[in-house]
Amino acid sequence: MESGVEAIWVYLSQTPLLWLTMTLLVYQGAYGLYCRTKMMPIFNPVLLAVVCLVGILTLTGTSYTTYFEGAQFVHFLLGPATVALAVPLYLNVRKLREMAWAIGVGLLAGSLAAIVSAVWIGRAMAVPDVILLSLAPKSVTTPIAMGISEKIGGLPSLTAVFVIMTGILGAMLGRGFLQWIGIKDRSVMGFAMGLASHGIGTARAFQVDD
Repeated sequence: MESGVEAIWVYLSQTPLLWLTMTLLVYQGAYGLYCRTKMMPIFNPVLLAVVCLVGILTLTGTSYTTYFEGAQFVHFLLGPATVALAVPLYLNVRKLREMAWAIGVGLLAGSLAAIVSAVWIGRAMAVPDVILLSLAPKSVTTPIAMGISEKIGGLPSLTAVFVIMTGILGAMLGRGFLQWIGIKDRSVMGFAMGLASHGIGTARAFQVDD
């Protein structure tokens, strides 16, 4: 009986739609839990979904390559989702014009701080150069960060891990930290979270105020 179940699982695991469906169901479940806990940062749906999916892959002995072949459509949607952020930017274009100087300075300072701090801390901990190069674009959204990492000699797959970790930490801790240091303007909070923790932080900020 057990061998029969294993045979069925092996067959299903090779079906592309299985892992796409699994990813969507797991995320939906994680998001439902997130909403029921009144959006407590520790229950961030991306974090819960990643942990759950890694657990499933480990328990079933499924390789990441097999998983990605089925779930790559979600990866493909990262690009369009990033471009779609232009819509809310357009809707807030008047406010953007009013804050253009502050946004420009903040963007430059924040980008440099994200790169320099990561590399500096890495060097202080004697991290190998290839990991430093993979870490440098950690605050850029995933598809772009992976492309940058490849161009500068880093490991795109490792960069993706750093990017996701950065986004999750920013979404979990960003708003609370900004409030703790006395920042109350939601435009400033949203900009800071998006700058430091890219799309995941931006999505969290949108849940508070667009």
